[in-house]
Amino acid sequence: MCIEGNVASLDNSAVDDLRASFRGELIRPGESGYEHHRKVWNGSIDRHPGLIARCTGVADVLAATRFARKHELLVAVRGGGHSFPGLSTCDDGLVIDLGPMKGIRVDPEARTARVQAGVEIGELDHEAQEFGLVAPAGIVSDTGVAGLTLGGGTGWVMRKFGLTIDNLRSVDLVTADGSYIKASEKENADLFWGVRGGGGNFGIVTEFEFQLHPVGPHVMAGPIFWLMEDASEVLRFYRDWVADCPDELMTIIGQRKAPALPALPAELVGKHVLAIVTCYAGPVEEGERVVQPLKALGSPVLDLCMPKPFVTHQQMFDASFPRGQWYYVRACDVDALNDDILEIMTEYGRRIESPITGLTLWQMGGAVSRVGMDETAFHGRDAGFAFNISGNSVSADGFEAERKWARDYWAALEPYHTSVYVNFLMQEGEERVRQAYGAAKYDRLKALKRRYDPTNFFRLNQNIRPD
Repeated sequence: MCIEGNVASLDNSAVDDLRASFRGELIRPGESGYEHHRKVWNGSIDRHPGLIARCTGVADVLAATRFARKHELLVAVRGGGHSFPGLSTCDDGLVIDLGPMKGIRVDPEARTARVQAGVEIGELDHEAQEFGLVAPAGIVSDTGVAGLTLGGGTGWVMRKFGLTIDNLRSVDLVTADGSYIKASEKENADLFWGVRGGGGNFGIVTEFEFQLHPVGPHVMAGPIFWLMEDASEVLRFYRDWVADCPDELMTIIGQRKAPALPALPAELVGKHVLAIVTCYAGPVEEGERVVQPLKALGSPVLDLCMPKPFVTHQQMFDASFPRGQWYYVRACDVDALNDDILEIMTEYGRRIESPITGLTLWQMGGAVSRVGMDETAFHGRDAGFAFNISGNSVSADGFEAERKWARDYWAALEPYHTSVYVNFLMQEGEERVRQAYGAAKYDRLKALKRRYDPTNFFRLNQNIRPD
């Protein structure tokens, strides 16, 4: 895959010409703000773009796109900058930064929201929860809405209301040729199919329209912790318990060393723990009844599952995934948690060394699985569980060892891999992107790419090549 671009023509006069039609901020190396704005969430990514264009609206996005085409620049598009492999930045080329585009307009009567591409999940939650509404989206509040949505969008209420893309009504988008178009079920429907899971391959989405749902303001939610030595018993109970759980219940399993957070007692910090985190998207009293068997299981060392504001729960993982740490992920979907998989989880949970390395295992199913497999580009609707195996370190020290732990864990699960969530991929090559979509959808996406981006202008993504 060619990702080179031309930087020789990016001289001062060319940038001055762009400034004449650009309302936002243009930042070059050495200028004030450059070091701050060139950095992304994953600290292991250290790239130096030739120009950062911080867009304030659609006109800026159009101007930046046309400028990049004219000067044959490599382009990275940044929403929240949470891309695991750092695809929202580049060396030497142009970063089209949508971060300043923070507009949110909630219609409480229609239960919809129009959301610009620089909005983060926590910002959307803040506006929607004022009216007791949510858009199904994410578990870390400073994740960008744009990248999360375009890959599919998993989150705390997806088993009740579907993926983020299942609640997407329309998008406004700038195409590779500098056109500005809308896509929905009724307008450019083929493109609308593709952006619901196909990532940033077809253009720059500047605004999303979401369907919202009533949740909260309080939910029954939070983690229950056991020592890792009890993992075998807890995991086997969990597997049976969630087999027929209601759609309102969403769970995530975490494996890690207990972090030094205010909510955790000092004597637990640093110990290998297994946590089951729940969120019940329904009445609190119903949630209390549903989670009671889990709360009564064995000998939990800490129980933080209780009624709380939904926005508080949405921020729970923020402290575990701060900006600047070194992140590496391997991911896969599986059909079910058979005995072999549970043994692998128990073994690798005990092998964790870094205080910030861990597993996040997502329960799938529910409303996610009831959308037709061919209705969107997203592929893993029949998955039972999705593994996000994250080998992390605070800095470069020890990072390679954590990467090896993640790769080994992933390899041990390989006999049971089915699909993979595209938002959890690193830069793993074309075949892995094909696996994320399946052969038939991948071919359909390639045809769509040939129509909307035949030169592969938008190629810093989980790339679907037009050729």
